[in-house]
Amino acid sequence: MIAVIDYGVGNLVSLRSSLARIGQEAVITGDAEEIRRADRVILPGVGAFGDARARLAQTGLDRVVCEQAACGKPVLGICLGMQLLFARSHEYGVHEGLGLIPGEVTAMAPRLPQGLKVPHIGWNELHLLRPEHPLMQSVREGDCVYFVHSFSAQGCGEALLATAEYGIEVAAAVAKGCVMGCQFHPEKSGEVGLGILRAFCTADFSRQ
Repeated sequence: MIAVIDYGVGNLVSLRSSLARIGQEAVITGDAEEIRRADRVILPGVGAFGDARARLAQTGLDRVVCEQAACGKPVLGICLGMQLLFARSHEYGVHEGLGLIPGEVTAMAPRLPQGLKVPHIGWNELHLLRPEHPLMQSVREGDCVYFVHSFSAQGCGEALLATAEYGIEVAAAVAKGCVMGCQFHPEKSGEVGLGILRAFCTADFSRQ
């Protein structure tokens, strides 16, 4: 069973529909014990980093996510959920993240070439840096996925799985041990996204 964490800022309906489409039982929950009973955990998120981080802290779900990661349970952050996995974000101030993935989240706008707008919305090709990683097992170089974001991660080091280009190199997917993240929305990325969700739900990440 897959636990999709509900803390008030996630795109939950489309994610649950995508999981159902690949035959995966999913529960949308903010209950710590239900999350602990799950086989795998997805942390979604849309909106501002600071608000989302505060909601996680208020509910105690930040501790639950870190606890489950420490136990070796696969955890996937999506969009803002991925950003929350990093050490900190510079979105409207400096906010501490969960510290599960190296790096920090910064605004894209100052780094973009003139004429490119934020948020970055639309389909972009993936460039695979670690195609052997189980999360990427069904993805091919140049496959397209759907992005909606104004901030992106930097300093990911060896955790970087894939990038995309939007005038600059964008961290598209990351992984460290059993903790993974997608800056794009796999639930909105057609068959490519469904393949990534299927890999997360079924692959063995114990050797990563």
